Amino acid sequence: FPSLGNGYIEGKELENFFQELESARKGSGVDSKNDNLGDKMKEFMHKYDKNADGKIEMAELAQILPTEENFLLCFRQHVGSSSEFMEAWRRYDTDRSGYIEANELKGFLSDLLKKANRPYDEPKLQEYTQTILRMFDMNGDGKLGLSEMSR
Repeated sequence: FPSLGNGYIEGKELENFFQELESARKGSGVDSKNDNLGDKMKEFMHKYDKNADGKIEMAELAQILPTEENFLLCFRQHVGSSSEFMEAWRRYDTDRSGYIEANELKGFLSDLLKKANRPYDEPKLQEYTQTILRMFDMNGDGKLGLSEMSR
């Protein structure tokens, strides 16, 4: 929803988000005829716009979403530019194979979750690692190549 690519949701983008949410709720049979969109938006902004600037910034959005849904958002914040991406790639490709294997990916995710102050345990970290591999390992070789990881 941050269609301008400016890193936050504001104004019309937020309104569009709520309208789409309402449409999805109605489509799934949730009765929302007594709901007031304007009131919901005000309540949402009061609750989540921590710096009261009228925008939901990526950092604020990351605090709203559960870890399972926001760790890719954390990655985006952690690695903002292509040079930062390549720096992270070199740091985590510890064996210099040109691939990020499961154990290297696990180290990356562990560091990422620590930086985002997100609690996790070993089984959850393993689950996240397998989820990322399922999502991005296009050729099914159990490791991420540079083109797969850059996605």
